[in-house]
Amino acid sequence: MTILEHASTIRLSFFLGVLVVMMILESLSPRRVRVVARGIHTFHNLLLVVINSVALRLIPVLSAVAAANWATTEQWGVLNLVAFPYWLNVLVSLLLFDLMIYGQHVMVHHVPLLWRFHKVHHADLDLDATSGLRFHTVEILFSMALKCLAAIGLGAPPEAIILFEVILNASSIFNHSNLFIPLKMDRFLRWIIVTPDMHRVHHSIIRSETNRNFGFNLPWWDWLFRTYQAQPKADHQTLILGLEEKQTEKKTVSLWTMLKMPFEK
Repeated sequence: MTILEHASTIRLSFFLGVLVVMMILESLSPRRVRVVARGIHTFHNLLLVVINSVALRLIPVLSAVAAANWATTEQWGVLNLVAFPYWLNVLVSLLLFDLMIYGQHVMVHHVPLLWRFHKVHHADLDLDATSGLRFHTVEILFSMALKCLAAIGLGAPPEAIILFEVILNASSIFNHSNLFIPLKMDRFLRWIIVTPDMHRVHHSIIRSETNRNFGFNLPWWDWLFRTYQAQPKADHQTLILGLEEKQTEKKTVSLWTMLKMPFEK
């Protein structure tokens, strides 16, 4: 059995493991007082995750791992045209895919049609581990389509895509979590990974702050493209999260309101 045959099991195992660990840690050491009851918030966010997973399963062609495997077999893509060592191909793939996710994130904020779907993520009144998984189904399908095209164009090794998906899911759960990290440790971690305090700025109700700190895993792209903001104007405890027009529990929590939100006037 190859790693490709175990790809789904590997990703699911890491996903569940990181999610459970972060939910426990943020419960033991929370950064902020919650706005919405945790049980309701968690239930609806995870229900959306289930729907998204089913949607991807129903469209098997939308698999970045399968696309990378096909590109490798058929020798498509830039990396299949050069004689780089395998480890370098993996490293280049991880870096370029992370840059692509940064670029995609910037795009969904600035293209009105894409923002309609992405705002489901930003309508969350609380940030916790499950918030890093709260994306509209259409956005998930769109993102996977981009990953498939990138995997083929780059010729990324399929093992690199599996590793990238594991890292992306883990970092998204981590940096959306409500975990308190001592400030000195936070400053150190920001050199290598997006921290919860760094990403929380991005979920501010203030639109100028919403358009900062787009990175999900590596913080370097925000520095390079000058979209980095170290702290919000308010302190982290009083910072208002979400969208100005979606500041009630009823409008932001339920699965149905999340699914229909992009289609509202």
